[in-house]
Amino acid sequence: MNILITGGTGMIGHRLTELLLAKGHKVSYLSRKKEKLPNVEVFQWDIQKGYIEEGALEATDYVVHLAGAGIADKRWTDERKKEIIDSRIQPIELINKHLQEKNIQLKGFISASAIGIYGGDTGDVKLDESSVLGNDFLAECTKLWEIHAKKVTNAARIVSVRIGIVLSEKGGALPKLVQPIRLGFGAALGSGKQFMSWIHVDDLCGIFVKAIEDEKMQGPYNAVAPNPVTNQEITNVAAEVLKKPLWLPNVPSFALKLVFGEMGIVVTGGNFVQNKRLSQETNFQYKFTTIKDALRDLLGK
Repeated sequence: MNILITGGTGMIGHRLTELLLAKGHKVSYLSRKKEKLPNVEVFQWDIQKGYIEEGALEATDYVVHLAGAGIADKRWTDERKKEIIDSRIQPIELINKHLQEKNIQLKGFISASAIGIYGGDTGDVKLDESSVLGNDFLAECTKLWEIHAKKVTNAARIVSVRIGIVLSEKGGALPKLVQPIRLGFGAALGSGKQFMSWIHVDDLCGIFVKAIEDEKMQGPYNAVAPNPVTNQEITNVAAEVLKKPLWLPNVPSFALKLVFGEMGIVVTGGNFVQNKRLSQETNFQYKFTTIKDALRDLLGK
């Protein structure tokens, strides 16, 4: 099938591209820059100007929407919050506009989403796709993300992949978590009791492939591993895998809030999210179900 990816050059997009190409699918990107990439055709777009290069959507079966500014890259000023939301929503609006104008029908629109839709800190409450949604910034941003995805009427299926904390050696949370451990200054963050609903990048990309290939999948799915762990647990296991000691006290929550402001909820808050729909409604098989197996694979290389 022909699959068009937004945000394809990012950490998730890069690995997803590898998996799709290995399965014989054709992959193309929408990108701000017109560049040559091996095995991938790049189409240019300019969201502010409402431009998508001719031919990008015409032969596309599925669009996978991964584009979006990093949640934890900068402090959450009002301007940054708007940028985070716009970077997720405006690409969908532009794609939807072009699909309708050219009367192009997709087999599916597969959009990234996030478990932040339940709120930044829900304690140890067990959450699934039917749980009440949150009302803080993370939740409001993600709700808008999914609402706009549902407006892509020229797609036979809409799937929203609610992504947990992605573990990869090439970016995201893991390198930031293990760097102080490698240097001998590792410590849990805040209370250490906050749950981290994690997923190995290979399993996450496997879920996106499944969402493309399984025509029964529709609506939201929590993309998390079966066994969430606390921040203290993941810190301990990372130290064990790296064979480094942990001797410092936890980094206090108030210090994290001073440094990060409102964005501190990303590290001090937590969620216990379950993959109910994936486990009960699909035959998706995880490669990494325990944090120790995941970290051994990622940190033992």
